[in-house]
Amino acid sequence: MTLGVVILAAGKGTRMRSALPKVLHPLAGRPLLRHVLDAAEAVGAARICVVYGHGGELVPQALADADCTFVEQAERLGTGHAVQQALPAMADVDRVLVLYGDVPLIEAETLNRLIADSGETALGLLTMTLADPSGYGRIVRDDTGRVQRIVEQKDASAAERAITEVNTGIITAERERLAQWLGRVDNDNVQREYYLTDVIGLAAADGVEVVTAQPETLEEVAGVNDRLQLAELERYHQRRTAECLMRRGTSIADPARIDIRGRLECERDVVLDINLICEGEVRIGAGAHIGPNCLLKDCDIGPSAEVLANSVIEGAHVGAGARIGPFARLRPAADIGRDCHIGNFVEVKKAQIAAGSKVNHLSYIGDAVIGSGVNVGAGTITCNYDGANKHRTVIDDGAFIGSNTALVAPVAVGAGATIGAGSVVSRDAPAEQLTVCRAKQVTIEGWERPRKK
Repeated sequence: MTLGVVILAAGKGTRMRSALPKVLHPLAGRPLLRHVLDAAEAVGAARICVVYGHGGELVPQALADADCTFVEQAERLGTGHAVQQALPAMADVDRVLVLYGDVPLIEAETLNRLIADSGETALGLLTMTLADPSGYGRIVRDDTGRVQRIVEQKDASAAERAITEVNTGIITAERERLAQWLGRVDNDNVQREYYLTDVIGLAAADGVEVVTAQPETLEEVAGVNDRLQLAELERYHQRRTAECLMRRGTSIADPARIDIRGRLECERDVVLDINLICEGEVRIGAGAHIGPNCLLKDCDIGPSAEVLANSVIEGAHVGAGARIGPFARLRPAADIGRDCHIGNFVEVKKAQIAAGSKVNHLSYIGDAVIGSGVNVGAGTITCNYDGANKHRTVIDDGAFIGSNTALVAPVAVGAGATIGAGSVVSRDAPAEQLTVCRAKQVTIEGWERPRKK
């Protein structure tokens, strides 16, 4: 059996009150629709088709790298009509699964169960049972429990509104039978739309058993209609992600105060303090500690490293046992070696710093190569930009850079060299020597401060 997935993403999202299409609003740092595409890929879809709305060209533009076909629903005539627009793209599949671009947390396991349970019949339907079913289409069954139809709330009688089993909208069906049923759907309803849900009644009338399954959690099938619902799903998703990390051996100070906006991989005995934000691909080695209020993005933190409070690490590597922060910033291509110290208000960009070196205070290191055992004093900067081009600074092993030094690149400091505090070094400094470049101190005797007249 080959499976095709149709994702309906043509809704206006009026309640979001945004110029951005609803399905592009982010959850955990990624568009809602991207989460649904992931689920479609996880169930082994041979074809994926996304139906977007008129004027929603931002959707195919934003997800141009996705392995799917985009089809425009120029006239919004209902969900049944939307699926019809996608069926030509499903011509070579046996079975179709219909998902929704604003239902981002559906689990592949749930979908696989629905597909497997309905494998012997032409139609499967995902339902859920709610204490308060207001607003949802009700599942109407006969006396034997067989599904007969779905009735939307606006079209339901008082007895039908009392039903607590409701429709999630997610169905799977044989492609040929689905096409036949959709061709028979009419718009004789309050909204004058072609409902996909009417397929259920047509299938039952044809003697087809409609097999149902339910998700493990209601959040799996929760849709996003406004920003409040989006925020609620965000916190649910983050809590679930935190729980997975903790079960695998990560300590999290407060699971309610962590945001994973990408993929975080932690080895055992990692400790994460409050208000951590992780973006992109982040890996943290065994025994590392991440302090409060840190941002980690596309970075690799080595085993037993410590990142202190309020530090930002982006596109960087931090070696084992290194100590970063507080208030440090590592920018892309910063490579911090084993047991290094990068201290408060230090910024490192496109620089390699070898094992055991220290840049502890108020410094900028950019476009540089620093050897092992180097000590860089407070207030040191590498002057790497001449207004047009970047230049490199090289500091060899064991050098000592005095406080408030400016290293004007391109420049090299030899192994074991010492640079006197307050120097402006614009020429190479030889190894094992003291280099000082600063104005001679002068005291003017008898000088008096100006006084107000």
